[in-house]
Amino acid sequence: MIAVRGAGLLACLSALAAEPPAQPPQTVSIDVSTRPWTGDLDGMVERRVVRVLVPYSKTFYFVDLGGAQRGLSYELMQAFDDALNKKRKLTKLRVAVIFIPTTRDNLIPELVAGHGDIVAANLTVTPRRAAQVDFALPLATGVKEIVVSGPGAPALGTLDDLAGKEVFLQRSSSYYDSVKQLNATFVRRGLAPIRIREAPASFEAEDLLEMVNAGLAKITIVDRYVANFWRQIYTKMSVREDLVLREEGDIAFAIRKDSPQLEAELNAFMKSHRRGSKFGNVVLQRYLKDTRWAKEATSPQELRKFDELASLFRKYGQQYNVDPLLMEAQGYQESGLDHSVRSPSGAIGVMQVMPATGKQMQVGDIRKLEPNIHAGVKYVRFMIDQYYADEPMTDLDKVLFAFASYNAGPARIRGLRSEAKRRGLDPDVWFNNVERVAAEKIGRETVQYVSNIYKYYIAYSFAAEQRDRRQAENR
Repeated sequence: MIAVRGAGLLACLSALAAEPPAQPPQTVSIDVSTRPWTGDLDGMVERRVVRVLVPYSKTFYFVDLGGAQRGLSYELMQAFDDALNKKRKLTKLRVAVIFIPTTRDNLIPELVAGHGDIVAANLTVTPRRAAQVDFALPLATGVKEIVVSGPGAPALGTLDDLAGKEVFLQRSSSYYDSVKQLNATFVRRGLAPIRIREAPASFEAEDLLEMVNAGLAKITIVDRYVANFWRQIYTKMSVREDLVLREEGDIAFAIRKDSPQLEAELNAFMKSHRRGSKFGNVVLQRYLKDTRWAKEATSPQELRKFDELASLFRKYGQQYNVDPLLMEAQGYQESGLDHSVRSPSGAIGVMQVMPATGKQMQVGDIRKLEPNIHAGVKYVRFMIDQYYADEPMTDLDKVLFAFASYNAGPARIRGLRSEAKRRGLDPDVWFNNVERVAAEKIGRETVQYVSNIYKYYIAYSFAAEQRDRRQAENR
């Protein structure tokens, strides 16, 4: 059985008996708390649980509407669960594989600390990682890390053309290490180093590709097979298979050092489930599904809209102490910064304000541009003050929860926070915590809404910094 860590695990385990028990059912008790445990597979069998650490992502692990678990890591570990229990002939009290999502930054530290037993996260084997953990037989070999660029990116003929350019990367990724190594060669040769723009910890490779495809970021580095997997959906990005930063990489599951039993079991499983096998190929194809993706918020035409409205967002962002870039990012999500937009439900203008809300905000005629933006910013401030001002959240999370409330309603978000707390998630953090419950309970619309705003915000921050840098250079 596969389960998300939580209160429902024990009830699920009780239903796993392959035949009715001859005696009264035995009480099953599995320690799925956060207390560290660092044994090998024999101890996991005794505890009846294998804990799999995964990043929460569109590719590897996510929870869909109704609580359905999905993703490449989910599929692989479900198959490992079946193989492990079948091999050990465990039917009445099976070993349960449970997923513990965490950010990529925390995967290896959590494993080493004993808060998980396997990391299933598309990890490339690197010397830095191999010094901390062991790796099972690779899921994929000969993997290349390549350049992917988006609309408006500078022309790239060779890797040398990356000198002095900005590349969008997650610090804990192997791609970051590869760029640092390339930078060392650039410096020795007298070339300008690549400027690394660090992605937020909540971003995965597909998030970087989504932003590059939409022109929100210009260049990133990813595994070749990941780029080719997503290019079927992200059709505007350029996958540069000729620009290779790492050759012959191995992708593998990580385990704690000195875990020979678990390593042997995973190695046997990988031989029939790795990339290129029938199972691996079928699972990869399963996740090529369409969805709604971010738009080109930083194209020249869209940036002109941004510049035209920036002074109004700055004026009211400062008045209500809300980051103007975040508010403009919300405006782009709502209407594409187009004041002529009217929704079927009656929402009006750039901020898609409902007439009743506009009246409540008392800022004037929301059919006019400035009162519309004023109403939208004031309403977000109202949401923060009314529901989140006294909560132990970061300033960013207060705004993110206000956006979620703007989209789904504050009462619903309050319920999702309570459910997150019940499950041991942080009710005061949106990304990788309350958003997971939101996806399960109300679907991915609100999750995508908040995610898009955050990505537009990151992109606008890029654009603003680049503009400031150019102005400084021209002085």
